[in-house]
Amino acid sequence: MTSGRRRADGGGPSTPPSTPGDAPGPSRRTSPAGGEHPDRLVTLIGKPGCHLCDDARAVVEAVCADLGVRWEERDITREPGLHEEYWEQIPVVLIDGRQHDFWRIREDRLRAALGAPGR
Repeated sequence: MTSGRRRADGGGPSTPPSTPGDAPGPSRRTSPAGGEHPDRLVTLIGKPGCHLCDDARAVVEAVCADLGVRWEERDITREPGLHEEYWEQIPVVLIDGRQHDFWRIREDRLRAALGAPGR
């Protein structure tokens, strides 16, 4: 994404933090399939050591678990294309492959986008 694009009102994605000596792992982590909405997919894009990504992960994980929506987490440090597209915006959340939010992910906005009333 280019630096000229503006954010609508929200945040983005994340990946689990790594510690020195961790062996390189997969760049994608996915929740179990199934749930009430198996056709929906939320993607959280971020990188290790990003505190906003950690916050976004907590929101995505809670909302998706509550609504029965699958979600995955992708690491920009392991996917050059994602890094080029999103490095200025992480964390970024995609819903069904389309950008929903970045930087600060709000639970009410994510719930509404997934068709559920906010809390």
